Amino acid sequence: MACRLADSVFLFTGPRQNSARTQKIASHYSPGMKREVMFQKKIKRQNYVLPVKRAAIIRAVAIPVAPLPSSADSAEHRKRLSESYGFEKIGEPLPENVRLKDIIESLPKEVFEINDVKAWKSILVSVASYALGLIMIAKAPWYLLPLAWAWTGTAITGFFVIGHDCAHKSFSRNKLVEDIVGTLAFMPLIYPYEPWRFKHDQHHAKTNMLKEDTAWHPVWKEEFDSDPLLRKAIVYGYGPLRPWMSIAHWLMWHFDVKKFRPNEVKRVKISLACVFAFMFIGWPLIIYKAGVIGWVKFWLMPWLGYHFWMSTFTMVHHTAPHIPFKSSEEWNAAQAQLNGTVHCAYPKWIEILCHHINVHIPHHISPRIPSYNLHAAHKSLQENWGKYLNEASWNWQLMKTIMTICHVYSKEENYVAFDRLNPDDSYPITFLRKVMPDFA
Repeated sequence: MACRLADSVFLFTGPRQNSARTQKIASHYSPGMKREVMFQKKIKRQNYVLPVKRAAIIRAVAIPVAPLPSSADSAEHRKRLSESYGFEKIGEPLPENVRLKDIIESLPKEVFEINDVKAWKSILVSVASYALGLIMIAKAPWYLLPLAWAWTGTAITGFFVIGHDCAHKSFSRNKLVEDIVGTLAFMPLIYPYEPWRFKHDQHHAKTNMLKEDTAWHPVWKEEFDSDPLLRKAIVYGYGPLRPWMSIAHWLMWHFDVKKFRPNEVKRVKISLACVFAFMFIGWPLIIYKAGVIGWVKFWLMPWLGYHFWMSTFTMVHHTAPHIPFKSSEEWNAAQAQLNGTVHCAYPKWIEILCHHINVHIPHHISPRIPSYNLHAAHKSLQENWGKYLNEASWNWQLMKTIMTICHVYSKEENYVAFDRLNPDDSYPITFLRKVMPDFA
């Protein structure tokens, strides 16, 4: 699927402070956004699903629903859901008459300003932390290597975030500088910069759109039922291997020239040449100096650590039982970006090394916000749109919810777990449900 930049919902028209208008819009629901959701059949109790009484009216985030008898009941329902899923807060549904432009204009203009000193400081932080990680790997006894790999994998995730800012034109005012820095930052990850940029633009333009989004989306039931071997691969991929599924995404989306439009192919080929140059020059040099074991220690294990964060950040940002994927006909840009994106806090050292990419809601409101301004932008969103935000701190219960529930697409329920559809082939899911901790 080719990226349609002309369709991007992030056309920047110059943000300005507009809090009064924001509050006026946010305080009213349009008549067209209300409808009733009635459960007509008995819902089987399972230890991972919040019990719901028959014929109860609920409010689901990002889906317009009828109001409950009182706002207190609605708030209590969202509180119960948040406790069940591992969230700190599940936001109210965003009114349909709110436009993405309204949200952008509510942000202070300062959050869009590029600061060259801060941008290049982020490179210094990533290079220094990566160098420290390599020293740790070289000096650490074997039993401390996992800690060294965890640090180094997190550090090179910072390289990705720098390239990510370059792709969104939020690193420098000079486009050539951004292309060079982005390409160099992605090379050690053997990630082709331009192919990723084209597909990532589509992810932002079509966030949580059922067919068009290029990031995580639910499994189709027809695909799940099609072949026993494919079904087992899907169960493992969306279950225990999910924290590394970005490797499959990397292979499927970024190396096939046929997936890109003719005017994109030249830049795609340049990026592929850079990646292959690193593989055919960099890898042999590592093996020459440190041997195959050294290649595993110094490159492969940190690379797997990077993909853990790549997968984890992406699925936590956009995957939860209450967040729907919608068809293009039903999709609403403001709801998808504000209501359908999750803010998740991590330990401070992770946020610093990864340049605050976890502060993800403002990034989806406008990708032109530099990473070092995301916290300020999020604070503004909390002040003006706080009751609509989904917020969490990373925890095991959150990961367990995603890995054991968020599987097959359902228009009515958003997701259906694999073991509800095919218990016999879903042992990895039932195993995860037993062994993963429940505490938030």
